[in-house]
Amino acid sequence: MITLGGIIGASLFVGSGNVIRTVGPAAILSYLVGGLLVFLAMRMLGEMAASRPAIGSFMEYARVGLGNWAAYLVGWLYWYFWVGVLAYEAVLGGETMAGWFPAVPSWAWSLFLIALFVISNVISVRMFGEVEFWLASIKVLAIIVFLGAGLLFAFGLWPDSEASVSNLWEHGGFAPNGLGIAFTGIALVIFSYFGTEIAVMASAESEDPAKGIRHASSTIIWRILLFFVGSVLVIVTVVPWNELPAPTDVASAPFTYALERIGIPGASIIMQLVIFTAVISVLNSGLYSASRMFAALAEQGFAPRFVAKKSRNGVPIMALLASTIGGLIATLVNFVAPGSGIFDFIMNSAGLVALFVYVFIALTQWRLRQKMTSEEKAGLKLKVWVHPWLNILLILCIAAVIVVMLTTEAGRTQVWTSLVATGVLVLFWPLVRRNLARRRSPEAHDTGSSS
Repeated sequence: MITLGGIIGASLFVGSGNVIRTVGPAAILSYLVGGLLVFLAMRMLGEMAASRPAIGSFMEYARVGLGNWAAYLVGWLYWYFWVGVLAYEAVLGGETMAGWFPAVPSWAWSLFLIALFVISNVISVRMFGEVEFWLASIKVLAIIVFLGAGLLFAFGLWPDSEASVSNLWEHGGFAPNGLGIAFTGIALVIFSYFGTEIAVMASAESEDPAKGIRHASSTIIWRILLFFVGSVLVIVTVVPWNELPAPTDVASAPFTYALERIGIPGASIIMQLVIFTAVISVLNSGLYSASRMFAALAEQGFAPRFVAKKSRNGVPIMALLASTIGGLIATLVNFVAPGSGIFDFIMNSAGLVALFVYVFIALTQWRLRQKMTSEEKAGLKLKVWVHPWLNILLILCIAAVIVVMLTTEAGRTQVWTSLVATGVLVLFWPLVRRNLARRRSPEAHDTGSSS
């Protein structure tokens, strides 16, 4: 449920409309291929995490497998990504609340939502898990109902309905704009899946980390197929793809449009509540992810030592507060200087983080497997198949996605702003490396100390 809570958000409920309008019914392939790439990355992360659970997750594995420089880069980029997500979800949630209760300005609602979930994260990791479980349950239930009603409608089994499966190939064909466009759609959907790694991070704090990690890594593909690919399949069978409006709000979201076509009363209100639940769920997950990664950075010497301080309940309290401040600054920038472009830069510059993380995961798992003895390889309880060819395939596919992004204006903006953010981190690396040399004793310089 934590995995689903981290990935089912407005990008699915609203953003899927842009993919369908661009690709047509072949958007099913876009979500399917994108999901398979994420599954490969999760399998690689799962192999590493099951054998040595760690709060820092892929950052810690990058340190051991590739060196401190890799851990520094991937850790800070991941934290930066979630700070951006915190700001985005807080702004979106605040605007939604202001629409319901206009007497209170949206910026005040945004601050209220951040404070509310900071409190739930401060109490304990168990509280975070409980809150995320119930928020994710609402989203999952909504999608299950949507899938059930949509399938009945598509096959003409819904009251006053006629079979509409032919929408898959009518209106210009399955791929009306060409099959190649379906693969450009992968660049749009792969970011919707980012957040699956949260379950692996959370499992490291559970009573049986290895078991939880194996379960999350092995079952995520079926959840992706059911909730993402299944939802898109229902939408393009219920509604002709070329009738979908450009999604600008909840009322024009593809889920809302499909529910209205099915005949569900109050579809707009229902989806507004579901999407708001999705927003605050991702906000909750973002606070957890950002704080755990920031604490892990501090523990390894890539951030100030005091950030790693934990409460009696094991919550990295300083990392949580520092991450909250980062999210607050980005949120307030949107309200204080809405036309400055700063908020847009923060949002765009985090765009490639998902792809960077997947590449680091593939390279790290490849390197760690090379370092294993025959006995250690035989003892792995969760293995990546056809090693290392799947690693190579994942890296090549991600490179192809970046190339595709460069063909669109929005994609180019994300690529270049992400490279600027990465470049800033690279400039600070010499200072961080010198600090590491002062902080660590010679014994601490294991295989991860190479630079």
